[in-house]
Amino acid sequence: MIDIETLKEYIKILEDSSLSCIEISDEEDSIRLERELYAPEAPAAAPQAVAAPAAPVPAAAGNAIKSPMVGVFYAAPAPDKPAFVSVGDTINKGDVVCIIEAMKIMNEITADKSGTVTEILVENGDVIEFDQPLFKLG
Repeated sequence: MIDIETLKEYIKILEDSSLSCIEISDEEDSIRLERELYAPEAPAAAPQAVAAPAAPVPAAAGNAIKSPMVGVFYAAPAPDKPAFVSVGDTINKGDVVCIIEAMKIMNEITADKSGTVTEILVENGDVIEFDQPLFKLG
């Protein structure tokens, strides 16, 4: 098992280098650390357009439940179980709305606000980013 101190060392190596990713594995675990590299602009260079994200963010910040971590989204507690929430469901703050798997740990994600689910913005099994909207509330 890769311990936290070793992981911190790999993060430091990644930050201090020109590498864009490091992949570490042992008999039990595998971890891939990635980052985007930005080329410094010349002082007289004109601003360059930044590519749009692959998935647009369709929900406004005030009416969405967002991911608190990077991982894999699961809508249900098990493949043979119903989804935690569906479009049209009324949820309360603290209700479990999904599971996000991160580093082989299943994390129950709870609603940080109450409302009615008007849209589910991700698919079961999608890899999601930190702060990515998952559910739109009305």
